[in-house]
Amino acid sequence: MTDLLRQIEEEHMKPDVPEFQPGDTVRVGVRITEGSGDDRRVRVQPFEGVVIARDGGGMNETFTVRRVTHGVGVERTFPLHSPTVDDIEVIRHGDPRRAKLYYLRRRIGRGARVRERVQRRETAPTAAEAEAEDTEDQAEE
Repeated sequence: MTDLLRQIEEEHMKPDVPEFQPGDTVRVGVRITEGSGDDRRVRVQPFEGVVIARDGGGMNETFTVRRVTHGVGVERTFPLHSPTVDDIEVIRHGDPRRAKLYYLRRRIGRGARVRERVQRRETAPTAAEAEAEDTEDQAEE
């Protein structure tokens, strides 16, 4: 029975969800329906902020995004695989030391910032490889 449920869930899950974690700044495109009947219009409204939590798993996975607008903190919790979530774009990668960043609620201004993650090179070229590249460059000239 659980295999059948898992199979049905996998059919409805979004395949193009980017990798992000708490501390990352994301822009979430939210589908909003305005009007009713024939006058109905659907538009995408961006909501940009810091991911402070991820919960659940599979179809039930949610993430909470926090931003401060005009001095007022606004948090929204989105189901990851919801049809109302149009797209998720990672703006910047943070480097927090916690899985849940609820402490940001108590902080204001610069204290509410999350340090940015440093991107490391996969492998540095060894001295032999660097020398081989130099000899290739000289041979071409």
